[in-house]
Amino acid sequence: VAGSGNDAKNFKAKSFRTVLWDPAKNTFKNIPTPNDLFCSGHNQLPDGKLLVAGGTQRYETLQGDVKKAGGLMFVYNENPDRSKMIKKGTRFTGRRTGKTFVAQRSVNLPPAKKVKDPETGEVATVHSVTRLYAEAAEEGREHQTGTEDKYTVSGLGGAWKHDVYGIAQKMSFDKKDFQGIKDAYEFDPVAERYITVDPMHEARWYPTQLTLQDGRVMSVSGLDDIGQVVPGKNEIYNPKTKKWHYMPETRFFPTYPGLHLIGENRVFYSGTTAGYGPADKGRTPGIWNLETNKFTKIPGMSDPDVLETAMSVPLPPTQSRKFIVEGGGGVGESDKTTDKTRIVDLSSDTPRFRDGPRLYDKVRYPSSVILPNDTVLTTNGSGRYRGKSDSNVLKAALYDPKTNKFKEAAAPLVGRNYHSGGLLLPDGRVMTFGSDSLYADKANTKPGEFDQRIEIYTPPYLHKGKPQPQLRLAEGNPEKLMPGSRLSLKSKDAASLKRLRLVRPGSFTHVTNVEQSSVALKMKRSADGTVTTTIPDDPSLVTPGWWMVFGVDGDGVPSKAQWVHVGIDPEAAHAPITTGDPK
Repeated sequence: VAGSGNDAKNFKAKSFRTVLWDPAKNTFKNIPTPNDLFCSGHNQLPDGKLLVAGGTQRYETLQGDVKKAGGLMFVYNENPDRSKMIKKGTRFTGRRTGKTFVAQRSVNLPPAKKVKDPETGEVATVHSVTRLYAEAAEEGREHQTGTEDKYTVSGLGGAWKHDVYGIAQKMSFDKKDFQGIKDAYEFDPVAERYITVDPMHEARWYPTQLTLQDGRVMSVSGLDDIGQVVPGKNEIYNPKTKKWHYMPETRFFPTYPGLHLIGENRVFYSGTTAGYGPADKGRTPGIWNLETNKFTKIPGMSDPDVLETAMSVPLPPTQSRKFIVEGGGGVGESDKTTDKTRIVDLSSDTPRFRDGPRLYDKVRYPSSVILPNDTVLTTNGSGRYRGKSDSNVLKAALYDPKTNKFKEAAAPLVGRNYHSGGLLLPDGRVMTFGSDSLYADKANTKPGEFDQRIEIYTPPYLHKGKPQPQLRLAEGNPEKLMPGSRLSLKSKDAASLKRLRLVRPGSFTHVTNVEQSSVALKMKRSADGTVTTTIPDDPSLVTPGWWMVFGVDGDGVPSKAQWVHVGIDPEAAHAPITTGDPK
């Protein structure tokens, strides 16, 4: 899902791309893309569709390159009886300065509210307020303002002239950040098309989307429609109703926070982020209770100021509730980078981070992928922000949680930093993709280009000189498994199988993959080649959707994956997450 692909020319031309790749056939198919989904959030829904929400409304413009004065316009409605639509292109003219600015998007102004004083009984009208981004109609320094002004709104007649107005502090040539969109879509992998669903309440660019145990999806953070980090207004998507609902209390995170479901309505925040947000707010790791909004900090994180562009991974098997945080750098374009790893055991009564083994180099943007043999591949990254000064790191390593050691792996052939990632393929190999270097040369004089090459990594377990174990689904399994359901498989190599793993397909973007998980399955083997297991009955461990089942032999060689669909038990007790207007 590339959208405009970090290319302002594509954005201006409305050239947005989604490509469907079949790794078995190595074929590519372009999918019509309804909006600029660049820097959206995405994850799997219970029925196997993909929820893609947010994206790009406006590209960043650096200070010095800004041609038109602009800024935040607050628009007020004092009419308690009617809402009012302010369309894109509406002109706001300052009463004091006479300068005019143009709305860059449409907004709907809710009616004002009538509030009754409980003591006096008097009723007062309290205006509603909505914000939008406005900019001068023409280029030139003469259009900027330096102080607050009240603005009349074009196209209004009658009482609306008085009831609706704008107020802006200043309209300037400051840097203009990326701006997000509210649009949301479900991608149907069978029909191979996007389906429009209700938009989010908040525009988001760089959000994290997390699947919850009941199949709903939580969207957190992102830049809003004026280029500011969403101020803690998180929301939940219900795939049954196709609608979004606010969570009742706010919780602020910088963009693309590393969030992982660790229990019923309990979320681990690793402290990793990617790109935007103040250095001193929302960056402390901890456990977030979604029911109470309580956040319990986890101590022990060394060098907490270098967690931006770090990667957090649930160590296999996921039942261990151990996590590793790898690499990272300072906030923004800082030159700080680290080769540290930090490990935390959340099953402990008093979880605390401790330093793990050193990574292969000091890197931002490492890509980590859980393998079926309970190891983790970490590859690539760069020593500086977006690979500046030719700092891509062509190294990789395999981490074994049992030994707490890294082992050198085959070096990647392509340097990868910003906008890169890695995913486990159903045959046990790993794909790595993308990279978006800021510069193409060591002197930082030539602009970089987005790297569209895909690289395939074949792990050592596929170089054992023997075929992968055979595994297939047995007849008679239900079409959709429930937590606690029995699953039967067949294998002529059943006697050699030592482990079964249930692996969630990843959803990787911006050093963030909150979907990947590898769950250990207990198994029973029969002489006729039947292998039986039971899906864990914890829906926070096995969230609804499609999963891959791998059988792994005594040498650590995995079978090719068999796909199983895990549903939602309608009779299971779920602690509800209340939704409503955020406080």
